[in-house]
Amino acid sequence: MVPHSWRALFLLLLLLACPASRASQNCLSKQQLLSAIRQLQQLLKGQETRFAEGIRHMKSRLAALQNSVSRVASDAPPVSCPALSAPTDGRKFGSKYLVDHEVHFTCNPGFRLVGPSSVVCLPNGTWTGEQPRCRGTSECSSQPCQNGGTCIEGVGQHRCICPPGRTGSRCQHQAQTAAQEDEDEGDVAGDPAFSRAPRCAQVERAQHCSCEAGFHLSAAAGRSVCQDVNECELYGQEGRPRLCMHACVNTPGSYRCTCPSGYHTLTDGKTCEDVDECASPQPVCPQGTTCINTGGGFQCVSPECPEGSHNVSYVKTSPFQCERNPCPMESRPCRSMPKTISFHYLSLPSNLKTPITLFRMATASAPGRPGPNSLRFGIVGGNSRGHFVMQRSDRQTGELILVQTLEGPQTLEVDVDMSEYLDRSFQANHVSKVTIFVSPYDF
Repeated sequence: MVPHSWRALFLLLLLLACPASRASQNCLSKQQLLSAIRQLQQLLKGQETRFAEGIRHMKSRLAALQNSVSRVASDAPPVSCPALSAPTDGRKFGSKYLVDHEVHFTCNPGFRLVGPSSVVCLPNGTWTGEQPRCRGTSECSSQPCQNGGTCIEGVGQHRCICPPGRTGSRCQHQAQTAAQEDEDEGDVAGDPAFSRAPRCAQVERAQHCSCEAGFHLSAAAGRSVCQDVNECELYGQEGRPRLCMHACVNTPGSYRCTCPSGYHTLTDGKTCEDVDECASPQPVCPQGTTCINTGGGFQCVSPECPEGSHNVSYVKTSPFQCERNPCPMESRPCRSMPKTISFHYLSLPSNLKTPITLFRMATASAPGRPGPNSLRFGIVGGNSRGHFVMQRSDRQTGELILVQTLEGPQTLEVDVDMSEYLDRSFQANHVSKVTIFVSPYDF
C-alpha cells in the first residue's frame, strides 16, 4: 500500500497536471489541495527534526572520540629521535628531531652525497635511514697538491704540476737547486714535466731539431731542449684573444681552463656555466623557504608580510605576495598604505653593461571595474644608492632601469612604488620589493 504521505504528494502532482482552465472530475477541489499541502508540510517537518537529531548525535560522538584521543596523547611523552650532525664537507638542514620532522642533507661543490638526502623521525624514535656522508667526485676534489700545485685529472689517477722551487708527487718538497727561469717565456726549466728532448735529424752535415706541439726549441746549458709554451701567459697579454672565460692553467704542452665554485665547464673546455643548485633532485633549502639560484650559488628566502599596526594588517596570499586586509570605513591612514606588497629576486653578473631594464611593473583592472586612468611610479626604499631609476615605458607600465655598473659580490635592495589614480583621485598603491644578487664574476 502506498504510504499516506506519498499519497498526498501524488494527489498534489495530479492537481498540478490538471489544466486550470477547464473543469474535470479528476481535478482536486480546494479543500483537497489544502489538505495535501498540510500533509507535505508535516512530512518535511518530521524529516527536518529527525535530521537535526542525527546531527546532534554525530557531534556528541565526535566530541567524545576527540576527548578520548586527547587524553591518550597527553599521557604519552613526546617521542624524539637521536640528534644528527652535518656530514663532513656538507651541510644539514633541520634542527627538530620530533616525530614526523624531516632533516635534509647536501654536499659542498666537488662532493656527492652517499646515502639518503633526507630522513624522517619515526614514532619508534628512529630515523628512516642512516646518516649520509659526502664523497669527493674526483681525485682532485681532495686538493692533494700542496704549496700551490695544480692538480690534473688522469685515467684513474691524478698528477700535480708544481710551481717553481717545488717538486715531488704532491709538490711537498723544495727543489735542491734553484730553477732557471726564462723571463721571456715564463717556463720552468728545472721541472722535467715542462721540457722535452728535441727530435733531431742529420741533413747534409747539418743537424735539424724540432719539438712536438706545445713546445719550442730553446738553448739551455749549451744544449738544445724543447721548452713548454706558456699559452696562459702568451694570450694573457693585452690585445690578445681570451683563452678561458675564467682562469687558465698552464700544463706541459698545452693548457686547461677552470671555472669557479658553483660553475661547470661546457664541452668547449673554455666556457663556464652556472650550476642551478635549486634544480637538484635533493632539497637544498629548509622547509618553509624557497630556493633562489644565483651566480655560483643559491639563496634560501622566506619573505614575510609587514606586521600590522593600528587598523592596517596584511595576509600572505602567495609565497611572494602580501595583500592588505579591507580598511575600516573612512580610514585614510589605512588606505594610504600599500594595497599589495610583492617580492622579486634577480641574479646579475658583475660589470653588466648599462643602461639595462631589469624589472617591469604594470596594472590590470578587475573585470567590470574601471581601471585607473593615471599611474605614478617611483623608488621609495632600499639600499640602491642611485644605481637605479624608475620610468614609465607606456600608459600602464613602469620600468626599473640599472644606470650604474655593479661589481659583486654584493646584494642590493630597491623598493618600487606604483600609485593608481582615477580622475586625479588617489585609489591605491602597490609596492614591489626587488632583491638583486650580484655575482663576483662577469659571466
